[in-house]
Amino acid sequence: MLKEFKRPQKLMGNAFEITVVSDDEKTANSHIDAAIEEIRRIEKLLTTFSDESQTNLINKNAGIKAVKVDWEIFDLIERSLRISKITDGYFDISYGGIDKSFWNFDKEMKQLPDPDVIKKHLKLVDYQNIILDRKNQTVFLKEKGMRIGFGGIGKGYAAEMAKRMLQNRGVVSGIVNASGDLTTWGNQANGKPWTVGIADPDNSKRPFSYMNITDMAVATSGNYEKFVVINGKKYSHTINPKTGMPVSGVKSVTIFCPNAEIADAMATPVSIMGIDAALNMVNQINHLECIIIDDQDRIYSSQNINLKN
Repeated sequence: MLKEFKRPQKLMGNAFEITVVSDDEKTANSHIDAAIEEIRRIEKLLTTFSDESQTNLINKNAGIKAVKVDWEIFDLIERSLRISKITDGYFDISYGGIDKSFWNFDKEMKQLPDPDVIKKHLKLVDYQNIILDRKNQTVFLKEKGMRIGFGGIGKGYAAEMAKRMLQNRGVVSGIVNASGDLTTWGNQANGKPWTVGIADPDNSKRPFSYMNITDMAVATSGNYEKFVVINGKKYSHTINPKTGMPVSGVKSVTIFCPNAEIADAMATPVSIMGIDAALNMVNQINHLECIIIDDQDRIYSSQNINLKN
């Protein structure tokens, strides 16, 4: 008898939940253990909080020298740069140059940071200054003080890798949910497709719509979880890498795509680049769909979305 086995786990600073469909609890648990180990391995690789991580080595040597890295990091950076090109730089892993201390989004924050200070830091944000050398397997950040970070793609990458690992272990269906960025494959234990709720930005506990999905990843970026209000205006924790300022005007973006890494990476630029430009871009990319809700609660969706309430 097939059953769903779930386990919540804090990983990469986020609440993950791994679900596998199996007829045996012991087997299911060993699969979930393996998936958790895989996500921990990726966290070690990508974190900027550990001196040992390759990401940190790249940042420490910015403007000094190229750093030899594992192929896994090299390829992830290469894919990130490809997404930067497609999104006209609205996705940019070199956003690490915008100091977090400007935007800590805590209750203490009463005013916007000084635009001149932000301008100075923005000079360091430019994906075109991330130089990859495939022959030597190196990464070089051209400017001193530049920093890369995988906050916009890391969770999706980890979810995708955990899913692949579970599939390789023979798990025919399941979900890896990385704090709202999730990837599904196969069907529920009862044979029906997985159902995901699209969060209502004004009430994240209550979905405004449901979609049946299988072999599909979903990523959501919204200002309803982390934001500050300054002079009556709501600023989301998503920073526009071109201005250094937080985004306003869009409440939430939900991306659908077969690959969790791409879904995660696309959620940020779609919420930043302006609704028309975002829809235009999404409609040109195969197997990519989105739903956008603006500050006036208007709902926009790409060409192939059919919403069920």
